Amino acid sequence: MLLATGGVLAQSTKQPAATGGDKRFDAAKAKAIAGLRTVGSVAGVVPESSGLVPAAPADTYYSFGDSGNPARLFHLDGSGRLLGTVDIGAPNTDWESLSRDPQGNYYLGDCGNNNNDRRDLAILRFQPERPQQVGIIHFTYPDQTAFPPAKPQRNFDCEASLWHEGRVWLFTKDRGQQRTSKVYTVPDQPGTYTATLVTRLVVPGEVTDVALRADGHRLVLLGRGELYILDGNSWNDILKAKPRCMALTGTGQTEGATFKDAHTLLLTTEQGAVYEYKLP
Repeated sequence: MLLATGGVLAQSTKQPAATGGDKRFDAAKAKAIAGLRTVGSVAGVVPESSGLVPAAPADTYYSFGDSGNPARLFHLDGSGRLLGTVDIGAPNTDWESLSRDPQGNYYLGDCGNNNNDRRDLAILRFQPERPQQVGIIHFTYPDQTAFPPAKPQRNFDCEASLWHEGRVWLFTKDRGQQRTSKVYTVPDQPGTYTATLVTRLVVPGEVTDVALRADGHRLVLLGRGELYILDGNSWNDILKAKPRCMALTGTGQTEGATFKDAHTLLLTTEQGAVYEYKLP
């Protein structure tokens, strides 16, 4: 069954019971994953790495810590070695995601919402060269009326966001019982908006990050010790694709993902590991 939502066909929320991911670190299990290798560590550098995105120059990246950590980006090489830091001119209430557009604007998702009770959700827009000049995209969810809602309906935590075609796309981490990632979108310009609910993806795990391949034909959703792959010839096709789940059991609490090249992801965990993962 397909549901028409916001002009894009969405899959029904009827689905198998959730499997979830294993966020525990087990070196032996991680070593056994085909295509995965440890390339470094951000332990002691990035406190609880919660996202990852390409920076300039090429083959460098930004990461950051989530709630309770400084309002700071950490500039890293591909092994997690610290190259520098950038202090952002806005507080870190609960930073959970980071993306960028082709013009060098970065979009930092201050929309972690573990208890589903926040009324100050925001995307911070800035350029690293002028990090104190922050434009704020305030938003609310069109379908949230209780703060918090009943536990089965707690699907308003967002730890994954992505800039694409002039908009910021938000992928929720379901803390209720539906086991779907709801996909919303807001404009990429500072202002106050009601997000548009576009679709619901059948994802049994809890989404912690998202990355889009440069050619726009593959989307990956990272979970806790798992990865979901959606392929398509267009953005609309991707959002209608059936996610394929790849187990990353033993890697730890995987929170950051970005494409290193067309076939390789760079992953970080809250425990500090940095992995390269060759996609099948």
